[in-house]
Amino acid sequence: MNKARKTFAAFAILVGTCAAPMAALQSAGQEMVDESGQVVDQSTVASSGKSGGGFYQIVFGSGVVGMLLWLALFVDAGLAIYFAIDCSILIKPEKLMPKRLVDQVQAAMGEGDIVAAMEACQNTPSCMSNILAAAFQHVEEGFDVIQEAVTAASDLEQEKLMQRLTWISVCSNLGPSLGLLGTVQGMILTFQALATGGAGDAAALANSIGQALWTTAGGLIVSIPSITVFYSLRNNANRLILRMTAVTMEFLNGLRNVEVSGEEGGEAVA
Repeated sequence: MNKARKTFAAFAILVGTCAAPMAALQSAGQEMVDESGQVVDQSTVASSGKSGGGFYQIVFGSGVVGMLLWLALFVDAGLAIYFAIDCSILIKPEKLMPKRLVDQVQAAMGEGDIVAAMEACQNTPSCMSNILAAAFQHVEEGFDVIQEAVTAASDLEQEKLMQRLTWISVCSNLGPSLGLLGTVQGMILTFQALATGGAGDAAALANSIGQALWTTAGGLIVSIPSITVFYSLRNNANRLILRMTAVTMEFLNGLRNVEVSGEEGGEAVA
């Protein structure tokens, strides 16, 4: 259910992101001025072959390769939005370190009941519970071993979060690459037209170059927000991991001089 909501939200944002520049470009291209300073309707200009006009013409007037590149940019933008929403929902304090878990473990550790603390971790799966469980599993091996277990578990949870976040970075890197490829493709077609004697039609050449440059602009439009979101979520994730590690060590400070009774490590005894 959560995945369906995230997918729908990503799709809605993608549609809005695509519709806004299309509407702006379409409205901007409704009226144009000719050489004599008179206003010329866009349909007249399009029929005369002097201008493509509108976002539709920019996308579908760039050839088969250009349309494929624009499709790839739209897909890249959609994936970037999806992963951004997914990671934004995931990287929250209530998801990574639920208050209920912290309160239960704190109460159990206050009573010296490690078994109850471990049960609380099992009943509330999260990054915090994984770090605490790793510490409790080594409670009989000394505080130094517990610290090493906490550090290893924290690094593992951080790596898991980074693997999810990396997809946003991948989308941000693909955007400019696809845009540059579109620009190169457009310049190749332009120079091919020049080589075949098309130098006389300056308007057509300018239109081809403009369509090529639009793909670079599209790639940057995808890349810049993606990079911003990636670094913001990454820093937030690192802060939460450090916070969880600090809270875990606070809980375990009472085990410095504690011995565990029983073969299975029942209750901690001072």
